[in-house]
Amino acid sequence: MTRLDRTSLPTLTPREDLVLPSHLPADGAPSGIVHFGIGAFHRAHQAVITQAAMEDTGDDSWWITGVTQRSDSVRRQLAPQDGLYTVLEKSPAGAKAQVISAVREVIFPAEQQDRLDALLADPALRIITLTVTEKGYRRRADGRLDLSDPLVAADIAGGAGAAPASAVGRLARGLQGRARAGGAPITVVCCDNLTANGEVLERLVRDFAEALPAAEAEELTAFLDAHVRFPSTMVDRIVPATTDADRTEGRAILGLEDAGLVVAEPFLQWVVEDSFAGERPAWEQGGAQLTADVAPFELMKLRTLNGAHSTLAYLGALRGHETIAESVADPQVLQAARDLIAQDVIPTLTAPDGTDLVAYGETVLERFANPALAHRTVQIAMDGSQKLPLRLLGTIRDRRTAGAEPLAAARGVAAWMAYVASDLPLDDPIADRLAQLARGRTDAGAIVENLLGVREVFGEDLPADAWLRGVLRDEVACLLAR
Repeated sequence: MTRLDRTSLPTLTPREDLVLPSHLPADGAPSGIVHFGIGAFHRAHQAVITQAAMEDTGDDSWWITGVTQRSDSVRRQLAPQDGLYTVLEKSPAGAKAQVISAVREVIFPAEQQDRLDALLADPALRIITLTVTEKGYRRRADGRLDLSDPLVAADIAGGAGAAPASAVGRLARGLQGRARAGGAPITVVCCDNLTANGEVLERLVRDFAEALPAAEAEELTAFLDAHVRFPSTMVDRIVPATTDADRTEGRAILGLEDAGLVVAEPFLQWVVEDSFAGERPAWEQGGAQLTADVAPFELMKLRTLNGAHSTLAYLGALRGHETIAESVADPQVLQAARDLIAQDVIPTLTAPDGTDLVAYGETVLERFANPALAHRTVQIAMDGSQKLPLRLLGTIRDRRTAGAEPLAAARGVAAWMAYVASDLPLDDPIADRLAQLARGRTDAGAIVENLLGVREVFGEDLPADAWLRGVLRDEVACLLAR
């Protein structure tokens, strides 16, 4: 079958189930945005909103250059397609395909470092965005940059002319090169699920700068102070891994082969702090919400959506469910998620302007019930040691401070512990350590004691909470018995 590209695109005709871009980037058009970590989520989220903003305003100076982090797989998918790809939006009512043209190129720094250096120094570039996942920032338990990490250490020691390999290293060295090229203002927008993600990323970049030789540190820090902003954001869209069945469905709608197809739900939300160093896309015209304070939105999402997502994943996987939709269809698992939201999460939140927290929680569960999205429980279960503190442990701490007993939130943590002890796939930055502590064990008390000892996850306070320790022991025992 003919492949999607600039030549084949004009053979398509818009339909109710097929949306086509209004225009394509001209040859040699500069990139207004560089995005680190151009995986499925960015292509189904920020790129979609950026394209909508350009089409609505006619300002086509915001084409995206994607930067692959670990492999050149996305480059190999999109380069033969001139950057074009399809977002297959799936709902119980059916599927709709939208062809996206916002990504003008994809580069692989391991082979194209000079190209990346030139882009990051170019005054035409005004925005850098990132989706590199929580673990991609290589943070210590206290949230600071892990200077002992081999990639980070090599990026610091390598000097300004070396090719960095970590996300923070690439960003910091790129900003250093930009400073030396004239220092045009630029805004760096983190789009990962981190609390106060803009502040977190700025701190990591400054940690990198402070670890450099004195003259370089002073140069980069001065540039950060004067010409760089790090607004915080909240992102939300379910983007499951693309399957062969999805590609077949996409081909049926498109009539073309698309190696870069991504799948998403209809819902899309992006809240961005309105703090920019210079020009920005009219993202609000593409559906984003600009606000002075992202914090209430991100806490609502992290604790409600992400907390429920992880709880459904762990409990569902333990009960043999392959997808989140199957977990929601299980009355007991669904009730556990409902209890989490109603009893433990909502009391810890301040509602963002215009938001009904109860209605938001119900919408979240309705989205999770979408059977058209094969969001696998073991995929959501990945990186639990990184996700748990943000998604469930903050809720537990706040409820305990208020004198409450957050049983539902504790049940989600117990499900993670039972999952770690099970023979289900364990994909985690500290998987070997977790496996040594709990894998294959059947004594609930030992499992709880061992895992609570992972201080970078639970801190010093939660292991000292006798109520929590007891509830976790009882819940893990129940889950293992089942």
